[in-house]
Amino acid sequence: MKHRLFITLATCGSLLACGSPETGTRVVGELASERIELSAESSEPIIEIAVAEGETVTAGQVLVRQDSRRAAARLAETEAAFLQLKARLDELIRGPRSEQIAAARANLEGASEELKFRQSELERIEEVHKKGLASPDALDRAKASLDTAAANRKLMLAQLQERLAGTTVEELEQAEQAMRQAAARRDGALIDLDRTTLKSPVDGLADSRLFEIGERPGQGQPVMILLGGEQPYARVYVPESIRARLNPGSEALLYVDGLTAPIDARIRWISSEAAFTPYFALTERDRGRLSYMAKVDITEDRERLPDGVPVEVEFLIERDP
Repeated sequence: MKHRLFITLATCGSLLACGSPETGTRVVGELASERIELSAESSEPIIEIAVAEGETVTAGQVLVRQDSRRAAARLAETEAAFLQLKARLDELIRGPRSEQIAAARANLEGASEELKFRQSELERIEEVHKKGLASPDALDRAKASLDTAAANRKLMLAQLQERLAGTTVEELEQAEQAMRQAAARRDGALIDLDRTTLKSPVDGLADSRLFEIGERPGQGQPVMILLGGEQPYARVYVPESIRARLNPGSEALLYVDGLTAPIDARIRWISSEAAFTPYFALTERDRGRLSYMAKVDITEDRERLPDGVPVEVEFLIERDP
C-alpha cells in the first residue's frame, strides 16, 4: 500500500514538473521617463511661461513664448519682397502694354525725321563747303550729327522690336526663380516666427524650466525639460540566463515601493547587446554576470507614478517542459 502511494505521488510530481504553469523571475530597477529638452531657436527674451513645473501637458500645448516682434518684422519684409517679384512676373507674362508700343513707334518716327534732317543738313553744308563758304569744322560737325541721328534711329527701332516681340523665355525663367527664392525666404521667416512659441511635442510632464520670464536664452539653449509619456517605464536589466525566453510584448508584473498590489506591465524593448549590470541592480550572486537592459511599460490606466522610484519586475515566463 505504501509502495503504491509513493508511486502515485511520484507520478503526480512528474506531471506537475512537465506542465507549463507561469512562474516569476524578478529583477530590480527604477522608474524612468524619456527626457525631452525644448531649446530656444532665437535669443529673444521670454515673455510668458504657460505651465508650472510638475504640470501634466499634452502634445501641441503652448509652454513658453518669446518676444516675436523682430521675427514678425522679418516676415513682413520677406512677404513684401515676394509680392513685388510676383507682380513683376505677372507683368512679364502679360507682355508690353499697347501704350508702350505706341510710344516706341513715336520715338522711332521722331528718330527717322531727325535722321532725314541731318542728312539734308549735311548735303547743304557740303555744297557750301565746295564753294568755299563753309569751314571744314562745320562739315565734320554735320557728319557727326548725321552719325548720331542714325545710331539713335537704330536704338529706337530695336526698342520697338523688343516691345513687339514681348517677354523672352529667359526673362520669364529669371523672374520665376527670383519669386521662388523670395517665397523660400518668406517660408523661413514664417517658421522663425512660429518657433518663438515653444509647444509640447508629446504628452508628458513638465519636469523643470531653466529660464524665467524676462531672461534671454541663447540660440539652441534648453529652456524647458519634459518627461515624455503618460507613465514612466521601468528600466531593468535582464539576466543572460532568461534573455532567450523574453521578447518585446512579454507580460510582466511591476512591484513599486509603497504600493501593495502589483501593476500589469509589458516589455517594450530589450537591448540586443549585453552589458554589465549596474551596481544597484546586482545581488552578490549576480555580480560579474552579463545582462541586457530592458524597458517595461505600465499597461494599467492609473495616475502617473514618479520617476526614480525603485521597482521590481517579475517576468511571467513559462516553465520549460
